[in-house]
Amino acid sequence: MTIDWRSLPSLTALRAFAATAELRSFSQAARALSVTHAAVAQQVRGLEDHFGKSLVQRDGRGVSLTADGEQLAQALGEGFLTLQRGVEALRAGEVDQPVRVTLTAGFAAQWLMPRLRDFWEKYPDIGLSLHPDNRVVDLHRERMDLAIRYGDGDWPGVEATYLASARLVIAGAPSLIGGKETLSVEEMIEMDWILSRNWPEQDNYLRHLGIDPANLSATDFPGEELAIAGARQGLGLVVESMALIEADVTEGRLRVVHESEDKLPAYFVVTLPGPQRAAARAFLKWLRSQA
Repeated sequence: MTIDWRSLPSLTALRAFAATAELRSFSQAARALSVTHAAVAQQVRGLEDHFGKSLVQRDGRGVSLTADGEQLAQALGEGFLTLQRGVEALRAGEVDQPVRVTLTAGFAAQWLMPRLRDFWEKYPDIGLSLHPDNRVVDLHRERMDLAIRYGDGDWPGVEATYLASARLVIAGAPSLIGGKETLSVEEMIEMDWILSRNWPEQDNYLRHLGIDPANLSATDFPGEELAIAGARQGLGLVVESMALIEADVTEGRLRVVHESEDKLPAYFVVTLPGPQRAAARAFLKWLRSQA
């Protein structure tokens, strides 16, 4: 798509409005841009004259946006963010800092760590900085190169690429299950369980099978890593993503007795729009080769 430069308002006016929309204040926008309050207000009024539409309205000491203002603010926010990332990437040059990745501790320990030797053999000069966090982290604010997220791939303001299935399964150690390859719902209800705390997907999966988590003989674990470790010891059945226990199943430490047929949720590689640093591009290429 070719840009029609003559149809665009001045960059100064667009910056003034974008800062005002973000901060909801002419005064704060002026401080952020190192100009006067009057200059920002004048630029925003000029932008309104250009479009022939009201973009902001006074709201106490601050301002609020009209519907047209909200639409323009969203587009400018995405555009300026892409511009900033391009500038930062250019400033960084090819002497890249470690690739900063936000992901859950469970995915880091069970899926990524067993594969990292292959990455470092291929890219020995690239460092990684892993930041385990169960929150959905703002990549721009936290200065992350990318995220590996669990979900349906629909997050605003980012680009998401499918990485691995998060198909849920029920598994247990051979010492718990014995010689059986599958278990009926009735058999599973009578067994001990290891359940992860505050995990709606796990509870919904069980309820879909006709199993009420509240009525199970269960030990409550605070996270996936401890739950999987307990399951390996035969302490109970566990609900987990197949991607995180694949090695345990392959090597015989756990056996799958039931699995979901749902394609979503899954694990996705998430990046901000715009160019990536050289080191981040290499890590992304390697990640996709592991999918």
